[in-house]
Amino acid sequence: MIAVIQRVKRAMVKVDDKIVGSIGKGILVLVGIEYDDNVKDRDFVVNKILNLRIFPDSDGKMNLSVVDIKGEILSVSQFTLTSKIKKGRRPDFVRAMPSEKAKAFYQEFLSDLRKSNLKVEDGKFGAMMEVELINDGPVTFIIDSKIKKWN
Repeated sequence: MIAVIQRVKRAMVKVDDKIVGSIGKGILVLVGIEYDDNVKDRDFVVNKILNLRIFPDSDGKMNLSVVDIKGEILSVSQFTLTSKIKKGRRPDFVRAMPSEKAKAFYQEFLSDLRKSNLKVEDGKFGAMMEVELINDGPVTFIIDSKIKKWN
């Protein structure tokens, strides 16, 4: 499971020119689900999203999490994060989880995030979406659940 998280002042996602999700200060999360992802991968990514200390404290140091600041989360599914670009010019999406299975997995991911009692909004799974954000920093991190296995 791959998540790109961006600290934002605000963000929103539109489908067919209609806003389907919007947040104020918090985190925009772009989520890619791979075919072999499981509950442990999901738990790892959710824990990192909620607890990664990427917001400044009173001294300006990144010491606070989105939970600490009672921030908001906008999650957008993005299967293209699972692409592999080894050769040629066309991305290879064989690592992406099949759509129906990925949709259920993604809904569980959102449910896990919502257990934090933070405002959690999302786009529309599988839809063409427009994402707008005001990046704060910019501060951007990539979380890959497979990396935990390397340590």
